[in-house]
Amino acid sequence: MEAELLEEYRFGQQQLMEIWGHACAIAIAKAFPLNSLEKRQPTVLVICGPNQNGCIGLACARYLRMFDYSPTVYYPKRSPLALHHDFRVQCERTDIPFLSYLPAEVQLINDAYNLVVDAIFGLETNLSTVEEPFSSVLLSLRQVRIPIASVDIPSGWKEEEANDDCLNPAVLISIMVPKKCAAGFSGTHFLVGRVLPYDIQRKYQLNLPQFHGTDYLVELG
Repeated sequence: MEAELLEEYRFGQQQLMEIWGHACAIAIAKAFPLNSLEKRQPTVLVICGPNQNGCIGLACARYLRMFDYSPTVYYPKRSPLALHHDFRVQCERTDIPFLSYLPAEVQLINDAYNLVVDAIFGLETNLSTVEEPFSSVLLSLRQVRIPIASVDIPSGWKEEEANDDCLNPAVLISIMVPKKCAAGFSGTHFLVGRVLPYDIQRKYQLNLPQFHGTDYLVELG
């Protein structure tokens, strides 16, 4: 579907990343309102991978900053693509700090942040080839006590099935349509699907839920 949006409907890659990153930030603000956060500062750790989910995570971090959260980005393997570079620079120019390393002690993450945004791996990732530092990152995220919000698919899960042995996020933000593995997800689930033209919805018989008012996203029951 994404290929059709880009090729047939002439959406731009940056346009889609911007829409999805914005919607992810809105979902996080709905799930974790500022007045509900336990720590004095509204800190959020956004962990970005080198591919599309990482790009969405960078856009999400920038919008979280606009929404008065205090995001910090960990982006250990930076993509050489111009779009990713541009989104990174936009974050830096809006005073979002970047970590040079992820603390090895999980308690330091628990103490410093209210939640983690998992924007590491997407559907394009071959999980059998995951290398450092991401294998260590996933190990740390399995041990954190603060909630995790995953973009599109929890990192380490396969598209077809859930993998609670890897990550167990509190929030899942599905992009365009829920993936098959989302059937095994029991937390708060948002769908960012309003961008899809009606022709595509009919073609794939998506039967998307009703979006309210001007909302980009909807919470699934």
